[in-house]
Amino acid sequence: MKFATLLLLALAATAQTLDPAKLSQPPTDSWPSYNGDYSGRRFSPLTQINAANVHRMSLAWVHRINAQAGGQFGIAIKSSPVVVEGVMFFTIPDHVWAIDARTGRELWHFTWPSRGGIHIGNRGVAVAGKWLYFTTPDCNLVSLNMKDGKERWHKKICDPDLLYFSSAAPLVVGNHVIAGISGDDLDVPGYIQSHDPETGEQQWRWYTYPEPGSPEAKTWPTIESMMHGGGMTWGSVTHDPELGLIYFGTGNPQPVIAHKGREGDNLYTECIIALDVKTGKIRWYFQSSPHDTHDWDANQTPVLIDGTINGQPRKLIAQASRNGYFFVLDRATGKNIVSKPFAKVNWSKGFDKRGQPIPDPAKFPQIDGALVAPNQAGAANWPPPSYSPATGLFYVNASNAYSVYYLFDTDDKPEGWGGNDRGGFSESMLQAIDYKTGLIKWSHKWEGAGGPRNGVLSTAGNVVFAADPQANFIALNATTGQALWRANLQASISNAPISYALDGIQYVVVAANDTLYGFAMNRSN
Repeated sequence: MKFATLLLLALAATAQTLDPAKLSQPPTDSWPSYNGDYSGRRFSPLTQINAANVHRMSLAWVHRINAQAGGQFGIAIKSSPVVVEGVMFFTIPDHVWAIDARTGRELWHFTWPSRGGIHIGNRGVAVAGKWLYFTTPDCNLVSLNMKDGKERWHKKICDPDLLYFSSAAPLVVGNHVIAGISGDDLDVPGYIQSHDPETGEQQWRWYTYPEPGSPEAKTWPTIESMMHGGGMTWGSVTHDPELGLIYFGTGNPQPVIAHKGREGDNLYTECIIALDVKTGKIRWYFQSSPHDTHDWDANQTPVLIDGTINGQPRKLIAQASRNGYFFVLDRATGKNIVSKPFAKVNWSKGFDKRGQPIPDPAKFPQIDGALVAPNQAGAANWPPPSYSPATGLFYVNASNAYSVYYLFDTDDKPEGWGGNDRGGFSESMLQAIDYKTGLIKWSHKWEGAGGPRNGVLSTAGNVVFAADPQANFIALNATTGQALWRANLQASISNAPISYALDGIQYVVVAANDTLYGFAMNRSN
């Protein structure tokens, strides 16, 4: 066996445990969860790479997944890599890799024996102790040994025969592994559930519809429509250890466009939800899009901010929603503090007493079409935003987009989507939002048509990393939005960047299609 291989195996052997405390700390020598820590901020406190020297950053390593794994599906790397003790873990559907975080060299590769399912993407792994967790398109939660990628157990979490699947990165909170479920947008309810990290046994499940007979259930015309009403939980989960709550968004109601058979607000679809992590009981909800008729899933990351409002310290949660509105809430109570557009919006008539938008019926899909902003892809989508405590700004890749929504199915009990959106105009930009007011502090417009589908990273070095629609990975001044550096990666950037430091070197890693790129400071210049 060659010396290099022995060295890689030795490195892998050290990656056996994760200190649970790191999940509550801003990431430095690791990136131990999807968003770096429980807060969802995607903020790095590292400063070796900063606004003054980022122009010297250059390529340190490249890792391309093998064609047999990724090429057969044409699947891009949408996962946010996790880094623990110098080893990086990332996924595509049915596959997990461990590579050396210093060099990009492969340490091991696990292949799940797929039994079908929807292979739209996979957003990554969770880690606890010496174990790794991920979900599969055919509805399994799988646990692997971090050291060698050997399977420990797998548990069924949904039914693929009902067109459920799972693509979200799990989150480990104490003795809970939280897994989100996706569905077909046709005839099933959403849910989220918790599993024991040692055995995989289900601990609790929470459905995204209210208890029959409750006041919230009256937001549906019938129990039948409510219990088939959608609200998928495929987005990022965040956590407040002090409050013992987890936070996540829910997806659109069903039928998606043809809405005649579901009069009312349709709770708990299109909501930011707070659950007790131990019991799965709901504490509060805030509905971003009551009675959504435009497929604006509210699954965007709910970001925890410890800030100040009117001179008082507050525990806050913020979301830049797909529907074009930026919301700030009290994360203990769900009480609204800010509701403000961060992109073009024309579908609402204002806000109710809870700060929730009031839909304008004139902008519901029409047989002859209704011009609506944003379009179905949304002002923002699943790629995660970032919040910098250093600048007090919330950064999100956004789009100003119009399209025409058409209604096809006018039946009293429509089925399927029953309509769609077509055509229109769009432009994209990186928005820097003042969380206290919802006002745009600066906006950096991207060149090229279409909206980028990639996430954001901010750092204490006063840098924001993002990407444009033309495959450019870009560093900007976090305070002003000035572009400082760029690298064209020849393919669309497909995930959110991360950062970590090993052996005194800060790395920034991002994926473009089937390849991971690791950047570091070029000290020779």
